[in-house]
Parts: sequence; structure tokens; C-alpha cells
Amino acid sequence: MDEMEPNQLRSQIKIGTHVKIVLKQHQRSGTLTEGTVKDILTNSSTHPHGIKVRLTDGKVGRVQTIIA
Repeated sequence: MDEMEPNQLRSQIKIGTHVKIVLKQHQRSGTLTEGTVKDILTNSSTHPHGIKVRLTDGKVGRVQTIIA
């Protein structure tokens, strides 16, 4: 099995984590949106396209980068 990236592991993402996500409508362009995690929407422990989250501003997308 390939090594998972941190954005693909639910355990690496907590409420309040600062992240960059890709919104559904930006998946083709890859445009990233920055924000703070309000809810974690993916139930499984991993996801190959990134864990789906809701940001504090209500936007929903898959985590691409975790900002330290």
C-alpha cells in the first residue's frame, strides 16, 4: 500500500486546523481556498482525494494542504 499524505488521513485533521481545500467547483482548476476547519465530513479514516471538511465560513471541500 502507498504511503498516505497527511491530507488523506482523518487523524491528522482536527477542528480548528488551518487548511487549504479545493472546492467541488474548483476540482478541475485546482484553485485552493484557505480557512479553518469547523466540521470533518469524511467518516472513514482515510480518503485518496483528501478528507472532506466544512470551514468556519461554510465552504465545503477536500483538504489539500495542512497549514502549520
